[in-house]
Amino acid sequence: MEFLVGHAQNYEKATGCTVVLFPKGAVASCDVRGGAPATRETDLLNPHCLVTKVDGILLAGGSAFGLCAADGVMSWCLENDKGFDTGFGLVPIIPAACIFDFPVGEKQVWPDYEMGIKACENAQEPFKLPMGNWGAGTGATVGKYAGIKRAMKSGVGWHAIQKGKLKVYALAVVNAFGAVLDRNGALIAGAVEENGKVLAFDNFADGEDVCYQWGENTTLAVVVTNGKFTKSDCKRISIMAHDGMARTISPAHTPFDGDVVFCAATGKEDSSVMDTGTMAAEALSEAIRKAVRFAKSAYGFKGRGESPII
Repeated sequence: MEFLVGHAQNYEKATGCTVVLFPKGAVASCDVRGGAPATRETDLLNPHCLVTKVDGILLAGGSAFGLCAADGVMSWCLENDKGFDTGFGLVPIIPAACIFDFPVGEKQVWPDYEMGIKACENAQEPFKLPMGNWGAGTGATVGKYAGIKRAMKSGVGWHAIQKGKLKVYALAVVNAFGAVLDRNGALIAGAVEENGKVLAFDNFADGEDVCYQWGENTTLAVVVTNGKFTKSDCKRISIMAHDGMARTISPAHTPFDGDVVFCAATGKEDSSVMDTGTMAAEALSEAIRKAVRFAKSAYGFKGRGESPII
């Protein structure tokens, strides 16, 4: 798979961004399931739209303000001769989506143009990428159904699966309203008590203690495969990958989440959408779990990782 991933963050202000770059371009589409998304260029990824390939995908904090970091990614791509050839110059295609991390950091600070460029400069081979409190996951939290003060620290995670020559990589930024579950349905992270016990959403769903906060919750994902697919295929793989989110986050795709899954195909390996979509769902589930398992305690939120950040 020919792609790079880069993080940039401001630990003091608790926000950041993560970019996935495709040096040779990638066929891509996406599926938006959350009720409160903050996105850019997602309409262009519909199979009926003209442009087939993207040059990168940006995930960022800062809600809709963080979308401006995509301008920095575009500038970096343009300087490196990447983009859609209009006949009058190159236009880099950079879809983007953001999480709402203001409750953790500062509401007047978000990823900007310079941070977008920095993320590109930091891009590296994806299988060396650190997880937890990095990039777009810097200010991420999970389990906000009992209010932000009882949430746990989350972050960014990735997981890769290979079957034969087919490879599927999933990157997730987890800022969910719901709790995160392991493969057996046990709670990994969510609303936490003072004694460290994590309580399920069901404990609050029918009571007055449940806290519904619009716009403060989102899980973002980028699935990359070396399979050979069309935009329509990538759309379907994105849809199937959402199953991995639903298996791992309870509840998922709520009116308060901005859940988005992007799918990008970079290679020439023949494969079925069924096989790749199934692998994508599994990879995304594990990426989400790693996002909370590697997250270190920070900003007053307990994390599953060791050695607190701040």
